[in-house]
Amino acid sequence: MMEDVIGVHELTKKFGDFVAVDHINFTVKRGEIFGFLGPNGAGKSTAIKMLTTLLHPTSGSAEICGYDVVKDSDEVRRHIGIVFQDRSSDDYLTGRQNLDFHARMYEMSGEERESKIEEVLDLLELKGKENIKLHNLPEGVRRRFEVARGFMTRPDVVFLDEPTIGFDIKARMDLWNQIKTAREIEGVTVSLTTHFIEEANYLCDRVAIIDKAKIIALDTPQKLKEAVGSDLISLQIADGGEKRATFMEKVNELDWITRVEEYSNSILLNAESGEGRVADLIDFADTHGFVITSIDEREPSLEDVFLYFTGRTIREAEGG
Repeated sequence: MMEDVIGVHELTKKFGDFVAVDHINFTVKRGEIFGFLGPNGAGKSTAIKMLTTLLHPTSGSAEICGYDVVKDSDEVRRHIGIVFQDRSSDDYLTGRQNLDFHARMYEMSGEERESKIEEVLDLLELKGKENIKLHNLPEGVRRRFEVARGFMTRPDVVFLDEPTIGFDIKARMDLWNQIKTAREIEGVTVSLTTHFIEEANYLCDRVAIIDKAKIIALDTPQKLKEAVGSDLISLQIADGGEKRATFMEKVNELDWITRVEEYSNSILLNAESGEGRVADLIDFADTHGFVITSIDEREPSLEDVFLYFTGRTIREAEGG
C-alpha cells in the first residue's frame, strides 16, 4: 500500500475576518499527481503557501513526508520543490545559471549540480536553450526552466501553482506531458493548483474541487464525473425567458430526469438511461407546445462537476 506523503487535517487560514481556507482535509499518496481545481480566489494558492511553509495556518495541521509544516518547517523545505505562480527566476541569467544558483542554495556539490542540471534539461526538453538568458526566451520555455528548477533538488513533493497560466494550448500540452514524464522518471509526488478544467482532467490522478475556501468534492476525475450522472443533455428553447422557465418546471416532473439546471441560455438535464432520451425530450416538447432549437447529449466533464456542486461554472465563479 502506498504511503501518504501529504496529510492535511482541518487546515484553516484567516486574514482578519476573511476566511481564505476553511477546514480542509485530504491526503496525497507517494507518486500521485494531485490537483486543486477551482476559480481564482477560491483558496488554492493560500493552501499551497501553507503546505510549503510560506504561511502559518490559523488552525489545523499539515504534514509533508511526516514533518509538520509549522514545527518542522526546515525539514519540510528539504523535501519539497516549488514552482510559484509568479515568475521567480532571474531573467538576466541563463537557464543553466538559474538552475546552478538554485542548486547552490541547497548546498549541492559541484558534481551533483552538473549531473542534475543535465538530467532536468533532458526531462523538460531544454537542451540547446540552457545558455540563453531567460529574457530572450519565449514565455513557455522560461516557465519550463522554472519547472525544471522545481525538480533540481530531488524533492519528494513538487508543488506547481498554476503552472501553465498564460500559455497557448500547444505550450500547455507540451508542459503537461513533460510533467507526467518527470513524475514517472523521478517517482516524485506532484501537487498542483489550476483553474483549467482540461489541465486537471489530463494530469491529475485525483482532484480536489475547491470553492469559497472549502473542498466541495474530491476523487479521481472519472469518479467525479460519474457522480454527476452518466448522461447529460443540453438544450435550448425558442423564445427563452418565461418559456424556458416553464419548460424547466415541467421537464423536472419526468421521473427519468434527475436534475435540471440553467446556465447561459441553455438548460442542462441529468437523465437516467440517457440513450434514446433525446427523442423522448423532443416528443415531450412537442406535446407541451415548446420548440427545441438545439439539443446535445454528452458525457459529463469536470466543468459539469463544478456546476453540479456549486450551481456555477468556474468562469461564472471567477466573474463573481
